Amino acid sequence: MNRKERRAQQTIDGSLSPTAFVEVSNKFIDVANKQNSTVKASELHMAFLFGSARYSAFFAKNIAKTENQEEFVDHMTKQYMEMLRQHLADPSV
Repeated sequence: MNRKERRAQQTIDGSLSPTAFVEVSNKFIDVANKQNSTVKASELHMAFLFGSARYSAFFAKNIAKTENQEEFVDHMTKQYMEMLRQHLADPSV
């Protein structure tokens, strides 16, 4: 898929379509797979988890201007648990 096609998958306001959402997610997986050639999976896993938490904190504080941090943490924790369960149940993983 070329750049023009990828951009067409996004809406005007920058939101991702479901297809584009998966494409963006796959880019992170590609980075992990490349790093895994030189970094142990157990170390890499934790580095990505740390990076995700760091970016989520940046988003909460600077973009969403989250008032109640504990509510945000609870919401994100539930989101992560659901995503993790879905992927663990996926036989293709």
